Amino acid sequence: MRISTSRATRAVALTITALALVASQKATAQSALQTTRSQSGAVASAHPLATEAGVRMLELGGNAADAAVATGFAIAVVEPTMNSIGGRNQILIRLPNGMVRGIDGTTQAPATYNPETAPQASYGYPVIAVPGVVAGLLRLHNEHGSLPLATVMAPAIDYAENGYRLLPGEAGRQAANARQSAEFPATAAIYLNADGTPRRAGEMLIQKDYANTLRAIAKGGADEFYHGTIAKAMAADLTANKTAVDMAAIENYKAVDARIVRSTYRGYEIVGMDVPTAGSVVIQALNVMERFDPKSMSAAQWAAVEGQALGIASREMRVLGSDTAAARATSKEWAGQIAPKIRTPTQIPKEGGPSLPALDPVFDHEGHTTHLTAADTSGMFVALTQTLGPNMGSSVVTPGLGFLYAATLGGYLGKMEPGERARSFISPMMVLKDGVPVLALGAAGGARIVSGVLEVISRMIDGGMSLSDALAAPRVHMNTNGTLDLETTPGIGWTPADVEQIKALGIKVTETPRAGSFSRVHAVQFDAATKTWIGGADPDWEGSAQSPASRRGRGGEPPPRQ
Repeated sequence: MRISTSRATRAVALTITALALVASQKATAQSALQTTRSQSGAVASAHPLATEAGVRMLELGGNAADAAVATGFAIAVVEPTMNSIGGRNQILIRLPNGMVRGIDGTTQAPATYNPETAPQASYGYPVIAVPGVVAGLLRLHNEHGSLPLATVMAPAIDYAENGYRLLPGEAGRQAANARQSAEFPATAAIYLNADGTPRRAGEMLIQKDYANTLRAIAKGGADEFYHGTIAKAMAADLTANKTAVDMAAIENYKAVDARIVRSTYRGYEIVGMDVPTAGSVVIQALNVMERFDPKSMSAAQWAAVEGQALGIASREMRVLGSDTAAARATSKEWAGQIAPKIRTPTQIPKEGGPSLPALDPVFDHEGHTTHLTAADTSGMFVALTQTLGPNMGSSVVTPGLGFLYAATLGGYLGKMEPGERARSFISPMMVLKDGVPVLALGAAGGARIVSGVLEVISRMIDGGMSLSDALAAPRVHMNTNGTLDLETTPGIGWTPADVEQIKALGIKVTETPRAGSFSRVHAVQFDAATKTWIGGADPDWEGSAQSPASRRGRGGEPPPRQ
């Protein structure tokens, strides 16, 4: 199924033929595990073993919530540079009855945190806030799961206890952080060899302490993490190292309801979450884009519109968070007022005209985070984004616990007030048609999360692309200085002719020929006509999309621990 039914959108598809061809070239690089089609649900994530954990839950009769929680705990073990149970998450859920819920498991500054006197740092103890991942995952399980928690967490415990082989990307990220890891003995003991060198791709990573921590959570639930022995160990370490995170701050943490924001785009309903996530930014950018006709432009020119729209929308993050601000972000009228700032082939300002809208610099952090999406045959969809902040977050592991803490405070996300939750560009989103979900997605990649999510939605709706082609198509991103960053990796990126078309709009560009640098989108599409779930993992990463049907196709055996 293509998310495109009108005559107008079919016409748009003709204008992006070249883009689709490039996307198809990149899609050929996808392994068999990065796409799946089934009539039994699907899971997509950034690591095959994490995806496998979620699919096992579907095979056991569990639902999408069970699959997402299993994948969420597992990915925190097998992709530790990108996320951890010491980090934060945001979860968007579409229930079988059609209701949409959101769970905010974001890291939080303690009530006693003083931004005026707190030490500033990019990693280490000063950047640690109260973790939210466990509260978020367990609330999802408690309210919407169906399998026992011990069953859901079993794969993650297994991966930590018995180990798995490092994928090249994960090994490279751990190596890049080796200097910081070496500063903290408990971290070095996990991620570095005895001689201080980082582990190489293909080597086993065994995390016994992490397994014990996860086993305690499986037995004692959120109470164990926020009130029990794990909480006491965290508080003792963090207070001893002069952070504001004490036992009271940990005990007072709760995963809370997230504000749902909605709008429409060319006949489809777009659903996301407001601050501290960036769903409103994606929605506002789509509202601006809706004012323009993509079939009158080339693919490159339309991509430039997307980048500019996000530059404008990102500025709203400073004022979002109230009912009034959310209403403005999703307002079609407001989008109409700001749309004239966009440069198109017929709307190019004269010399001295308004400058391009740069991305908000406070939240411009690239490269990190992980995302997973799960769907089941009951109509439940879960889009879940989880992060540590930058590569390996704070780089701190409390001795005996085995997991990394996220970077939140210390200036990493700008000035944060006491009790404030971390704002970011995290954007789990869903697209519905006549009340039926047709796409659930999200992304990793810092500020580029919103770029990837927006561009996949647009290419499927405006261009009629398949999910695989939309994931593989070259992307753009508006930089903090107002230049447009273009993915120009040879063979899969924008061509020199595309670049010249964008420059002709009076836009300065930066060419980036680097794989994996323009966010990584993991999504599940639903084709109502054939009752088929289509899972897709971003071809620029090492993830996978699987379903019970795809596992049965290879005898139901789990993949190698790699």
